[in-house]
Amino acid sequence: VQLQASGGGLVQAGGSLRLSCKASGFSLDFWTIGWFRQAPGKEREGVSCMRSTTDSERYYLASVKGRFTISRDNAENSWYLQMNNLNPEDTAVYYCATGPPLASCGVNQMNFWGEGTLVTVSS
Repeated sequence: VQLQASGGGLVQAGGSLRLSCKASGFSLDFWTIGWFRQAPGKEREGVSCMRSTTDSERYYLASVKGRFTISRDNAENSWYLQMNNLNPEDTAVYYCATGPPLASCGVNQMNFWGEGTLVTVSS
């Protein structure tokens, strides 16, 4: 199982980025997928998670609600995080991860992790 995250970069405050995660080695269909982030000196936190396509419920960290949108494309074995109106507090290494079908959006709920992609938001 491999997860490959991409899409990070440097953006000015108010800008947008779209993160992508491509999974290989397993079928994504029934797995919980998510995005996590870790800022310098802080613990890794769940940003947004989405359970299987039979469950449309999505979780968002309070500070990103209304700005970030998670989506998945099972046919492509991929998922995405559209990040709009970014602010400097969003600066972190972002990780994609996947967990079992009923997982909550917690670090210890995820089974597989991709390497991080750095998002830097300048003021």
